Amino acid sequence: MDQEGQYPTFSATGAVSGDRITVTVTGEVDMSTAPALFQAATPERITGATIDLRAVTFFDSAAIHTLIRLAERYPGTLEVFPSDRVRRVLDISGLGGQPWLR
Repeated sequence: MDQEGQYPTFSATGAVSGDRITVTVTGEVDMSTAPALFQAATPERITGATIDLRAVTFFDSAAIHTLIRLAERYPGTLEVFPSDRVRRVLDISGLGGQPWLR
């Protein structure tokens, strides 16, 4: 799902391979875009997800909540690759040691 037209500073593009999705996210993830990230990462019949946040420039509490929801949806099969900014936010929030964080 590409949200670029709706939110010019955000996109979440998913690619499915078997029962796993890889979502590449760019721009700002906040309360207005976090639902689109969750939707892009949760198509039907998917049992694992990789979320690439290396091009994310802003990440707020709504975005953190989305990652927690994804970790609950994909226990043991979620991988998250953060940008430096996202890593810092997750560290500050106490989530820096999560097993899904790469």
